[in-house]
Amino acid sequence: MSKSKDHIDEQINKAANEILYLSNKLQRPIVISIDGGSGAGKSTIAKQLCIKLQAVIIPLDDFFSAHIPDHKWDEFSITEKMEKVFDWEKVRRLAIEPLRKGEQAKWFAFDFIAGLQPDGTYPLQKEETVLNSSSIILLEGAYSSSQFLQDVLDLTLLIDVTIEERHRRLSLRDDLEFSEKWHQRWDATEAYYFEKLRQKTSFDLIIEV
Repeated sequence: MSKSKDHIDEQINKAANEILYLSNKLQRPIVISIDGGSGAGKSTIAKQLCIKLQAVIIPLDDFFSAHIPDHKWDEFSITEKMEKVFDWEKVRRLAIEPLRKGEQAKWFAFDFIAGLQPDGTYPLQKEETVLNSSSIILLEGAYSSSQFLQDVLDLTLLIDVTIEERHRRLSLRDDLEFSEKWHQRWDATEAYYFEKLRQKTSFDLIIEV
């Protein structure tokens, strides 16, 4: 069952206070992962925190490995999917590292809307994303607290939602064919990540939705 809006708002305010406290303590740009399964509401809560904290958001989905042909994902093992799903090196080099230095970040984001190209890959957006730095940097996306970025994160935040509620939301958001394909391809990987690699107790902050 979903939590009440007042309860969710209370948790968001508490998380914002914790983040602000650390930012004031460290006196440098800090990076906070906003993690959770598909359909958890990560982007919505990240936007709310962004407004409260005057933060900036790096959408991890921008760095999806668009160069890998779509059919190849079904050939990879769970651990291979974890390693390949995002271009971790680009996330660091183009987004996190410049922003941590107080510099502007620039990258060309994955373009899901454009659809698959003839070779099964996705294009990148033609317009470059430009993001100015801030004292608080929110890295939003599933797997954002993974071992591949652990050394550059100052806090990790989990948006905790039951799998039933997440699947319900996805069924309303996506068409049936896409939703079924998504679950077949990624459910086992998400389960492995949140049950084996990043259990609930391993996160610094939790917002239950």
